[in-house]
Amino acid sequence: MSKYLLGYDIGSSSVKAALLDAESGRGVASAFSPEKEMPIQSPHPGWAEQDPEAWWNELVNATHALHRQFSFSTQDILAIGISYQMHGLVCLNKNGKVLRPAIIWCDSRAVKIGERAFEKLGESFCLEHYLNSPGNFTASKLKWVKENEPSIYEKIHKIMLPGDYIAYKLTGRMTTTESGLSEGIYWDFKSQGVADKLLDYYGFEKNILSEVVPAFGEQGLLTHKAAQELNLPENIPVSYRAGDQPNNAYSLRVLNPGEIAATAGTSGVVYGVTDEINYDELSRVNTFLHVNNTRTQRRNGILLCINGTGIANRWIRKNMDFSGYEQMNRLAEKVSPGANDLIFFPFGNGAERILENQNKGARLINLDFNVHGRAEVARSVQEGIVYALRYGLEVMIKDMGMEMKVFRAGNANMFLSPVFRRVFSDVTGGVLEIYDTDGAQGAARAAGVGVKYYANFDESFIGLKKIVQIEPDKTLKDDYNMMYLRWKDNLERFLNQ
Repeated sequence: MSKYLLGYDIGSSSVKAALLDAESGRGVASAFSPEKEMPIQSPHPGWAEQDPEAWWNELVNATHALHRQFSFSTQDILAIGISYQMHGLVCLNKNGKVLRPAIIWCDSRAVKIGERAFEKLGESFCLEHYLNSPGNFTASKLKWVKENEPSIYEKIHKIMLPGDYIAYKLTGRMTTTESGLSEGIYWDFKSQGVADKLLDYYGFEKNILSEVVPAFGEQGLLTHKAAQELNLPENIPVSYRAGDQPNNAYSLRVLNPGEIAATAGTSGVVYGVTDEINYDELSRVNTFLHVNNTRTQRRNGILLCINGTGIANRWIRKNMDFSGYEQMNRLAEKVSPGANDLIFFPFGNGAERILENQNKGARLINLDFNVHGRAEVARSVQEGIVYALRYGLEVMIKDMGMEMKVFRAGNANMFLSPVFRRVFSDVTGGVLEIYDTDGAQGAARAAGVGVKYYANFDESFIGLKKIVQIEPDKTLKDDYNMMYLRWKDNLERFLNQ
């Protein structure tokens, strides 16, 4: 009788569910919902909100789609794992009711609040203790609620990250993880505990944080109510939870110092693991606890994020009347590197950490109505995203001393594009390995570790396959270096305007 592991990936565009055969490590079913991207509300410029209940509804829909796609005995599900969009803020009252829409990762409203905290607490103190500026992260978003919506703040019983909320809906328990605390800037790396001084500065009571549970291990059991909605048996353990980028790294077997993961969904990320206390003094890239960090074995993840990645590609597809991404990629592939001098800045999805939290918007430069068409735009967007990632990689390599020789990515989102894969390898100069996995599968594998079906991390990667490896084209190295430097020069002039 087969045994299965169930993984969920709660994104800002959709919720994905994956069913993994535990013994073989083979994915047997996968579904996502909705078919069109979930809306992001922006009541004011720079704001980004979603209804947490919508995440749950789409998780239910994706689970029902799994049932329709693959016939399996629900009694044979061993455990559930959760991956989720990072840095969001969900506020619950004592009855577990959501008090306001979630303030999600790309919302920029708390930038000034975080900058003031960085100054008042002391830059050296923040970097030594939190390895980051409080910036535009979850703690600063909660301070915004406290200052601007006091009647709502007074009703808050617990605050949660998106994945914590989904775990609550599954188990009825209000919990979080140490990794989750670190992504909200609620974690003090020096004391190895809650960031008490930041909580005091912002005026938060410590009990507003949820109970801490291990990232791997039983976090609660599926309730009768949730089981009925999902058509699953109750008491299945939820045994893993992590933010989407640490989880993406896990899904790609990126667990040890020097290993690097990349993803290009709504945002684009490069995520490297280190065993050192390392930070960028300007917080352009950010350090968080990795999923396998322990008191005796330090594992931190250094995260570079470009907000406007897949969302930029999607905007072009929608507004330039492409029939789909495949058509965009085919046309882009016919255009030579450099897109006939068309330059694109993918900074149109909120404040960008890599730009020191400036919200500059996207831009096309050198557009010539007699030269450029949809194909050049499609190519320039993909190249511009990779140039922006390289711009951030310079911080990780030159300022933080990290090595970037091999990147691992899942066969998903923009890494499905042959153009994007090729440009990524050529512009970064690194080997790109593409694996047949995604965040939902990674969460399922990790859930198997959490219930000890797998004795160790290595066992959980049975069935993980590398499907292609792309080496940088050395003949294009000088050309791409020149094009990148031109892109960078234009960017710096743009930023100084």
